[in-house]
Amino acid sequence: MKRLLALALTLLVLSCAPADKRTHINLQRFFGECGALYGHSIDVAHAEGECGIMTTLINRFNAENPDVHVDVNVVAWPGYAQLSAQIAARDPPDLVTMHQGVLTDYAARGLVEPVEPMLRQAGLKPDDFTDAGRRGVTKNGAMYGVPWDTIGGLFHINTALFAKAGLLRAGKPVLPTSPRELLAQARQFKERTGTPYFIQSEVNDPATQVRNLYTYLLAQDAVIFPDAHHIRLTTHQAKEIVTLFKTINDQHLSTLNQDTPAAINSFLNGQGGIYPTGTWMIGSFQAESETPGRPLYRSYAVFPYPRLWGHPAAFVDGHSWVMPKRKRSPATRAAIARFLAFMAAHNFDWSRTGHVSAMKAVVASAAFKQLPHRADIAPLAEIGRPLPGTIRRQGAIEGILGEELAAAISGQKPVAQALADAERRTNTLLAQLD
Repeated sequence: MKRLLALALTLLVLSCAPADKRTHINLQRFFGECGALYGHSIDVAHAEGECGIMTTLINRFNAENPDVHVDVNVVAWPGYAQLSAQIAARDPPDLVTMHQGVLTDYAARGLVEPVEPMLRQAGLKPDDFTDAGRRGVTKNGAMYGVPWDTIGGLFHINTALFAKAGLLRAGKPVLPTSPRELLAQARQFKERTGTPYFIQSEVNDPATQVRNLYTYLLAQDAVIFPDAHHIRLTTHQAKEIVTLFKTINDQHLSTLNQDTPAAINSFLNGQGGIYPTGTWMIGSFQAESETPGRPLYRSYAVFPYPRLWGHPAAFVDGHSWVMPKRKRSPATRAAIARFLAFMAAHNFDWSRTGHVSAMKAVVASAAFKQLPHRADIAPLAEIGRPLPGTIRRQGAIEGILGEELAAAISGQKPVAQALADAERRTNTLLAQLD
């Protein structure tokens, strides 16, 4: 009897609760979980880092749109295995964060929606986005994601050491314009500072040398992938690029045998001149440059990779908002469009992470250029190039190339053999795809 009375009371209470008439958007994202610090904050201007800014942006949207609620599921980075399982179970989220290189795999299998109709509903146009952002989400002529940023490799520079090496003019680092000049400057740097020119994370970090190879092949307009099932690496251009970075290692102009944490620590402690790594490190390094007593204090600059061959270019990726295919009501679609319009309007806030904005208006704005170093890295929005939109399994390809390039640069394999092996293994992988 007591159980029946308790059940009846519970049902009575629930029946009196107000009905939730809000339209819900199920959003799945990475970028970490920081609810303890930002779970209830809507103060976007004072949020820091990817997680903090993302969390407060979504909180603010919910606060400003009481008839809509974004329900957030935070996944461990990068979350694609979970997304694939949800798609297989026919219960994917409404929106997900996705790297533009990964997007190719989902678009090729028809698992995500083209976003042009949603852009129109949100009052956005493809031309509102930067060239790099639009390239990153365009697959076979259609946009399959809403660009959120552009991420890529940069030269993070210790300007105090550059000054000691005699490679600072008018307060700016002197960067090389050819392979020969790079080697000459690197030797001069080491001779005068006693430290290596480069700090590189070469252990368990395939992206490092792959980024170098892709960037300088793109700078020469090399056809890296002649079609969706083949890569071309047994070329004079590829051999010359890899040989340059092997020479840098052979002459000890770079740190050796460091993983990413060790390389970051070396740069923070002033143990080398240039750390080639991503946009995501700008915030941490800038904070060091504002801390008295630290090796980077007032001694930090950052620029895109210099032109060594051909024309200025950069291999880039980016984050995007993607809509997995599923049934959605008109109300849900309208709510998603409103959310995307809100996020586009607040893209400047995201650019404080260090990533380059995907919105042309933001990159051109005075506010963006007044952020530390943003005027110097803004060219990524134009010169940034992803891999062709037909190339699938880009992460797996990076792993293969990174392994073979590491073997070549460390001297475990001749450069020509490593490139041939990388080409063969990649083509075998691509041949297995439908």
